[in-house]
Amino acid sequence: MKRSADPMTRNRLDHAMLQQAADWYARLQAPGTDADTLAAWRDWHAQGEMQRQAWHYVERVGQRFATLRQEGDDARQTLESARRAERSRRQVLRSLSVLCSGALLGWATWRAVPLPGLLVAWRADYRSATGEIREIALADGSRVWLNGASALDVDYRNDVRQLYLLDGEVLIETARDDRPFVVETAQGWLLALGTRFSVRMHDERTLLNVFEGAVQVHPRDGGQQQVLPAGRQVTFDHAHIGTSRPASSQRQSWRKGILLADDITLGELVGELQRHHRGYLGVAPDIAGLRVMGTYPLNDSEQALAMLERVLPIRVRRPLPWWTTLEAREVD
Repeated sequence: MKRSADPMTRNRLDHAMLQQAADWYARLQAPGTDADTLAAWRDWHAQGEMQRQAWHYVERVGQRFATLRQEGDDARQTLESARRAERSRRQVLRSLSVLCSGALLGWATWRAVPLPGLLVAWRADYRSATGEIREIALADGSRVWLNGASALDVDYRNDVRQLYLLDGEVLIETARDDRPFVVETAQGWLLALGTRFSVRMHDERTLLNVFEGAVQVHPRDGGQQQVLPAGRQVTFDHAHIGTSRPASSQRQSWRKGILLADDITLGELVGELQRHHRGYLGVAPDIAGLRVMGTYPLNDSEQALAMLERVLPIRVRRPLPWWTTLEAREVD
């Protein structure tokens, strides 16, 4: 079988350092930035590799979402001046910065939501944009739905119907056909046994939810196999299958643009929103464990964040139009 593209490891970044970098970026964009501010930014930037990586990360986000920026000529000149000054002072670190940007390693203690769309395989047969839920009719009559920022390859042959989930999430309704229906992820293979099910790649694991029929799970590097019946879900990696649990209705409600939070953590909810939010979206570690219930719109992430801000002890911070973080609300 063809192996699917290995997904990039989900980044784990330090919230405080990223927020510092975003705040500095916003200050440098402000018209009339003075020499003292620029010097203070240089001092902060020179403190260590974590500061440089955080700054480079924020710059990359800004470049991706340039259409959301509202910067004038003064801001662009300030940033360019800062870059020239920094390059002249530390050319030797330029190559290191490029190398580090691809990994962003695991410097840290919290899971930042990855940039929407960055991990999508752009050459896939089918892909969805950030915020897009795409329905696809396959040649055999099967139907699939791609969640936001997802990618899928399809390979129908005389002896097999095979899908390759490259990134994100897919909901599948299989049509009757004598050929086996197989879904492959980086972690293994799933054989559909006449069914409706969803497959999600997340944090180097695959999450399977079965709503009708059954699905047989085959981890890529393990001898273990399991048939999962309707009404159950399971997570597996390349070698092991976890313990099954009741299926989550959220894993199919997103098809209708609904984020159904049934006593999940705020961190998990933000993880759902990130594929439908244009820009960076993060949550501070001290509030990521808050429990959330309710129904939220996937097609309007700003409304969803406003709803969360009304019912939870949190605040939404936007130092830049394309940089949003959830933090604890200050108590008076």
